[in-house]
Amino acid sequence: PVARAKSRTWRGLMTTTGRWSAWRTAAKGISKLPVASRMPGIKAEVWMQSGVTIDNLYDTQAEAYRHLDREGKVALVLGAGNVSAIAPTDVLYKLFVENQVVLLKTSPVNAYLGTLLEEWFHPLIEPGFLQIVHGGPEEGSYICNDTRVSEIHITGSDKTYDSIVFGPGADGLSRKARHSPLLSKPVTGELGNVCPAIIVPGPWSTSDLEYHAELLATAMNDNGGFTCSIPRIIVQHAGWNQRPQLIDQIRKKLRSEPLNYAYYPDAEERQKAFATPHPEAEFFGEPTGGQLPWTMITGLDPENTDDICFRTEAFFGFVGETALDAPGAAAFIDRAVQFANERLWGTLSAVIIVHPDSLKDKETAAAFDRAITNLRYGTIAINYVAGASWVSGVTPWGPFPNENIFDIQSGNGSVHNTLMLSKPQKTVLRAPFRIKPKPIWFSSRGTAARKTFEKLVGFEVEPSPWKVPAILWNAIRG
Repeated sequence: PVARAKSRTWRGLMTTTGRWSAWRTAAKGISKLPVASRMPGIKAEVWMQSGVTIDNLYDTQAEAYRHLDREGKVALVLGAGNVSAIAPTDVLYKLFVENQVVLLKTSPVNAYLGTLLEEWFHPLIEPGFLQIVHGGPEEGSYICNDTRVSEIHITGSDKTYDSIVFGPGADGLSRKARHSPLLSKPVTGELGNVCPAIIVPGPWSTSDLEYHAELLATAMNDNGGFTCSIPRIIVQHAGWNQRPQLIDQIRKKLRSEPLNYAYYPDAEERQKAFATPHPEAEFFGEPTGGQLPWTMITGLDPENTDDICFRTEAFFGFVGETALDAPGAAAFIDRAVQFANERLWGTLSAVIIVHPDSLKDKETAAAFDRAITNLRYGTIAINYVAGASWVSGVTPWGPFPNENIFDIQSGNGSVHNTLMLSKPQKTVLRAPFRIKPKPIWFSSRGTAARKTFEKLVGFEVEPSPWKVPAILWNAIRG
């Protein structure tokens, strides 16, 4: 595909790789790759699985291109129904990182974009590297079971994954219980998550509380709440005297956060499923015309291991909060990591927010370092949102490595990964405690964000240095 598909898509993909270097932390035996970022102040590290070191890293890159005499493969990409950019980026990953030709089946929710995708990908469709088809579950099942399809990648729910691998209905459940998959071909997936946001207690000012309340509330509005990387469970220290202040600030932000059309199927039913066992649930906003109010449930019992808020991905505008007892900040961090790893469903992404002054305490700093090492999540965002890793397109995006298809949770495998790294373990994003000016996507940036992105699109369509001042002006104002 590289030789023949002479499209701007490929050239654009390669220009995002940026500069990179690598080193090994000898004491832990962990390989990490710091990746250059286009987001000012934010750095990304890619942590590798055991066995990948600085000495053999190069030999593990671009594995698909090291054996060009191998048999060709057809990859089936089952497109996501929420974020329209997921299917195109998954296609690019299969084409250029794994060197496979691709059959893309769009989700019925996003099938209306089919003609646009065909126009955009025409340089790949015309020579036969890509084909795009549409349909529902019946068509999807037919293609999955076609012997000409070598591998499958899905972005969706774990229920859909299980239906593909083991078959639908009671027969599928029986096969899963017997550990007898229906399909023998490889199936990878990105299947959602209950994303924790661990709040390390510290000397936060009022403006600090306002900033991070806005970060969490605005993230909740990402794609109207229909995104897997949204922080869903805020984990606080029960003894932190500013815990109620942070919750009050989030309430304040949600009251002013605009509601969106709840377009994703069954959103209202999911909201009722979360709210019914929690009469203390709070709702914000005045919904009209297919909208849903923002939903928040605070004071969740961390010992209630079966709570739907902990065990089910909330695919609507929801955030929950729980508090853990601990004798101090360091002990809280250790317990919060254990809680996230063992009580929350999924391993896709996690957030941890820490004031720099908190890290001046040696015990807290050591516990924080342990947290980054021990959190079993594919992406860990420090003082930011994990979705920024997905947006970068450079770092691997996927769950923590999982070979157990009988308890798939957030899935297996990874996508994006422009550096073509084999066996990534996790991506770690590091951002300042507060970014100034506020990130353009914060809700308080108002119309400045919309105008900035409009001008960025115009720049992508027809680049010109004369357009840069207007982009910068809108990016910093508001």
